[in-house]
Amino acid sequence: MTRVLSAAEVDEAAALLRAGELVAFPTETVYGLGADARNGRAVAAVFEAKGRPHFNPLICHFPDAEAAFAEVLVDDRALALADRFWPGPLTLVLPRRPDCRVDLLAGAGLDTLAVRVPAHKVALALLRAAAVPVAGPSANRSGQVSPTTAQHVLDGLGGRIAAVLDGGACEVGVESTVLHLASGGAALLRPGGVTAEQIEAVIGPVARPLPVAAAEATRTLRSPGMMLSHYAPSLPVRLGATAVAADEALLAFGPPLPGAGAVWQLSETRDLREAAARLFAGLRWLDAEGQRLGLARIAVMAVPMKGLGEAINDRLGRAAAPR
Repeated sequence: MTRVLSAAEVDEAAALLRAGELVAFPTETVYGLGADARNGRAVAAVFEAKGRPHFNPLICHFPDAEAAFAEVLVDDRALALADRFWPGPLTLVLPRRPDCRVDLLAGAGLDTLAVRVPAHKVALALLRAAAVPVAGPSANRSGQVSPTTAQHVLDGLGGRIAAVLDGGACEVGVESTVLHLASGGAALLRPGGVTAEQIEAVIGPVARPLPVAAAEATRTLRSPGMMLSHYAPSLPVRLGATAVAADEALLAFGPPLPGAGAVWQLSETRDLREAAARLFAGLRWLDAEGQRLGLARIAVMAVPMKGLGEAINDRLGRAAAPR
């Protein structure tokens, strides 16, 4: 049953979100761990709080379809699905608009974004009050059971987040369906609260998801809940750089190595949260700038394998993998 929260409680939680804090909130599916999706450091804090080993894309939540579609490019299928299933447990993966406000880290560096409008009064009140896109994976430590009550959230994340809005037990109890519409076809990436048959009744045939092992083997990163790959720079990536050549761009962590043709600083002070927040923007900038300058590759200084460093190194390792 949904609890009735005061407007003051909701406004306080919204203010925390806008200030870059993490707030757990109920949806009809499971509790989400909310962060201002425009704020790279806040998004990095989500991965840190969850102990998430990969920078998987996060679902961004909105109070209505108009707000969601202001950040992504839509077609008739997306409009029809939103009209039929939003608010509700359906997430649509669509191309980012050129002026999309959502930080690249929230989308794991991809050119797509996962968006949805939840069907829960507390969630919608929070989203309206916050007036920002809210990135919100399940509010649990990575690998643990998704939370369906506020106490579940506190059991796993107590002391790691600023607040929990207690809206009672979640009605659906399983995560949203994730549907990829960004490549012309329609592919079900994760089954959930809206069935494939219901979707097909609106837009026609939908490709079914690969088994988990096969999805990992393809090294794709199209959706929340799938393993990582994708945005690899066009330039080759060299890890563990202790020196850098003039024909190399440098992804620096700490005081930069001298001599690079272009430099992007992840964090001068070796702050892993700052580094995570700047990672995808840095790879994109160095790739474009390196190509503009005719550089040969991107050299990457070492990042420690601890905390968020594990996720950063996972992404860098995939960017440097043969292709």
